[in-house]
Amino acid sequence: MTRNAKISLGIVLVVVLAGLTWFLAPDGFLGKSDQQAAAQPGTAAATAARPDSHRLTNVVDGKVTFVEFLDFECEACRSVYPAIEQLRSEYGDRVSFVVRYFPIQSHFNAERAARAVEAAAQQGRFEQMYQRMYETQAEWGEQQVPMDDRFRGYAADLGLDLAEYDRVYAAPQTLERIRADVADGQALGVTGTPTFFLNGERLQPKTFGDLTAALDAALAR
Repeated sequence: MTRNAKISLGIVLVVVLAGLTWFLAPDGFLGKSDQQAAAQPGTAAATAARPDSHRLTNVVDGKVTFVEFLDFECEACRSVYPAIEQLRSEYGDRVSFVVRYFPIQSHFNAERAARAVEAAAQQGRFEQMYQRMYETQAEWGEQQVPMDDRFRGYAADLGLDLAEYDRVYAAPQTLERIRADVADGQALGVTGTPTFFLNGERLQPKTFGDLTAALDAALAR
């Protein structure tokens, strides 16, 4: 099976899993009228990607912005992770790739994982911890015990200042940052993960080709 075929299969699995997990999103979901009000042209794009949102790539012209609302403990997010990495390698010099936190309440360690990534981000290691979470998800995902020590071990592996990591990991402001991302997702009608937006417009890809076609069309406009 080719790399693109494997990635497309992963996206198909994501579509199936999303249909099963939408009801697990944090704090339920907004009514249709609220979603429509939040998703007016311009407003949706500004809500999907805030100035302080984490960016894996950042293109100065701001013409095309791809946003993913994700949960590090979500198996569907892990399945689509290789596709996002390939998109970044192919489009990273032309498209800004933005990551927003959206931990699902039923995932015991999802919010902890987001706090760990945010603590790493404050030391300039967002991308490295983001990748580490997906690469190790099988080790800690679907566990019903706190994985704080394991995540701290990842921080040590990345060479972070552990005293500062501990401070940020436990800080109320870190949780507020994560919940602000969740609030933006809910305002946009996000009900599960992963959910993608391109220039504020929601994407519902079924294959890797759907993603590349959407990016190509946005770049051509």
